[in-house]
Amino acid sequence: MSQINVSDLTFCYEGSFDNIFEHVNFAVDTDWKLGFIGRNGKGKTTFLNLLLGKYEYTGSISKSVFVDYFPYAVSEDMMKKPASEFVEDLKSGCEFWRVCLELDKMGADSEILYRPFETLSFGERTKVLLAVLFSGENEFLLIDEPTNHLDRESREIIKKYLSGKKGFILVSHDRDLLDACIDHVLVLNRCSIEVQSGNFSSWWDNKTKKDAFAAAENAKHLREIGKLEEAGARVAGWADKNESTKIGFDPVKEPERNISTRAYIGAKTKKMQSAVKNMENRIEREIREKEGLLNDIEETVDLKIMPKEHHKEVIVNAYHLGMCYNDADKSLFDDITFDIKRGDRVFLNGANGCGKTTLIKEILRSAGYAEGESKVRISGTLETASGLEISYINQDTSLLSGNIKEYCRKNNLDESLLCALLRQLDMPRTQFAKDISEFSEGQKKKVLIASSLLLPAHLYIWDEPLNYIDVFSRMQIEKLILEYKPTMLLVEHDVKFREKIATETLELM
Repeated sequence: MSQINVSDLTFCYEGSFDNIFEHVNFAVDTDWKLGFIGRNGKGKTTFLNLLLGKYEYTGSISKSVFVDYFPYAVSEDMMKKPASEFVEDLKSGCEFWRVCLELDKMGADSEILYRPFETLSFGERTKVLLAVLFSGENEFLLIDEPTNHLDRESREIIKKYLSGKKGFILVSHDRDLLDACIDHVLVLNRCSIEVQSGNFSSWWDNKTKKDAFAAAENAKHLREIGKLEEAGARVAGWADKNESTKIGFDPVKEPERNISTRAYIGAKTKKMQSAVKNMENRIEREIREKEGLLNDIEETVDLKIMPKEHHKEVIVNAYHLGMCYNDADKSLFDDITFDIKRGDRVFLNGANGCGKTTLIKEILRSAGYAEGESKVRISGTLETASGLEISYINQDTSLLSGNIKEYCRKNNLDESLLCALLRQLDMPRTQFAKDISEFSEGQKKKVLIASSLLLPAHLYIWDEPLNYIDVFSRMQIEKLILEYKPTMLLVEHDVKFREKIATETLELM
């Protein structure tokens, strides 16, 4: 066992005025199973690249182990080849037999190493790349979002596999995966970085208690400051009034007064002024103790949505529905009957390639939201209610480009409302002038989610909306949906999210 020590680390991207990290200090053991948690855009992937030595920085990062990173960059040329031909290009000195052994631990047949990489499913590609990653020895591994785009079965396999490993940093926003696989957390807070033992749930429980204590202490200090300010103002008033009596008096009305009482009044005033000064010092002390109490609290803002209510109870109906690609012999699925009623939140579930996205596209087409001819043959019946208004999130972010102003103009969105909603999702204002293509994947997803929330609709169709979205925003979205109860059709593999949100799950076999 050895340590990775980070000392006085400061880093910012060239041309940027804001530091991503500033005078950061912490240490981690290289045999820990470390979960990396933080808001989108806080610098998780950047820190992994710093560990890999990709950027220049000030301060120091000391380590005595080799560091490797998932996912590997697979070139277009590699995509056309079987993995057996390029695993050594991905990881220098990689031994093929070790890759086969790691694949076996994930329940995968090594024959997938001999098929063109582009023909493999997302789950199979992930298994191959993880097998290559873990084929070395005495390494510290950086694993960045390994379960994005994976179906439930593949996620369970990866979760079980990683739970048996150690010596890694896992970047993930999947609470179920983090709970199963890690024994420490590295957290990028708003103004600090902390390392803590335990999994996600234990960290979240500690954070909730810590935030509640900080809020209570803050309220206590505010009350104390208020009381001291009131008392100080009263005493200062008395002192001023007392001081004004030093000179001039009526000997008839105040026969006990004489010129010698001025010294007494002055001493009394000085004592009052001293009390005022002591109160001011106490106020300053209370303010200093209050400073920083709320700096690391993630104060999520409640989101709003304006769903429409369709006049029909059933807005989507499928009866003995089957679908098959025009150029294929095998059906995606057959004989499925379901309906979506007002207020339902239906989750589509099934393996990658089973037809979830295809079904969504055909529902959009039936409602008049898709152009061009269908690429599938349909059996049975698929009907949508007339006049159905849909707000849709596509899982693909590659088409996003231009700055926020240009994006709003192109999509007929109110720029001020979109920016306000993105701020509520914790996106910095500095991002709004940048090209969206330069955003992190989580920030791109937030643009799509915010756009969907701004469109009043009878039905919200979201295809894998939470990929790359940070856990705090996931909880915001959960709260929003449970409060406003929009009618929804979703594809989402986050187990915790589905357990809280779903009113029904439709299995596509």
